[in-house]
Amino acid sequence: MRNRTVSMGDALREYLNKSRFKPRLMEVRIQENWEAVVGKTIARYTESVQLFDGSKLVITTTVAPLKQELNYSKDRIMKLVNDMLGEDIVKEVTIR
Repeated sequence: MRNRTVSMGDALREYLNKSRFKPRLMEVRIQENWEAVVGKTIARYTESVQLFDGSKLVITTTVAPLKQELNYSKDRIMKLVNDMLGEDIVKEVTIR
């Protein structure tokens, strides 16, 4: 085994990428940046944003016109969220 010098940040990033906590961390990042991704108005009327099975984004809202608009924008939302995360995590978007 070779000894190599790795920064603490790189070691932590590598650990988190391989750990079982990664999907939960991605969900928290999505929730924290939701308003920046979709805008203030949509974020205000969104009840919850959850990541299931590490790749299925579930958006919950009770506003019928918003549900319809979000259904039409699933591909765009998926692209915006993945761009914000810097990797292709979200493979499917569901609106409830």
